[in-house]
Amino acid sequence: MLDIEERAKILATYIIENKSTVRQAAKKFNVSKSTVHKDISERLEKVNPSLAIEAKKVLEINKSERHIRGGMATKMKYKEKKAI
Repeated sequence: MLDIEERAKILATYIIENKSTVRQAAKKFNVSKSTVHKDISERLEKVNPSLAIEAKKVLEINKSERHIRGGMATKMKYKEKKAI
């Protein structure tokens, strides 16, 4: 079992390297979205502030683009439905 600070570092590194979303990171490491948020926004700031800033930048980009991803998912859903 990883300690909390180490998990926060690993999550942040994964998010930065893969430009992943909170959901993707949570699924990859088998933790909740809330845990990912808390690790990045609170715990990591105390342990490694520069890593926290980099991870937050990626998460902000993802947040600004989420409406696009949601629209694409809906489009694909109905496109698949129509093909059947």
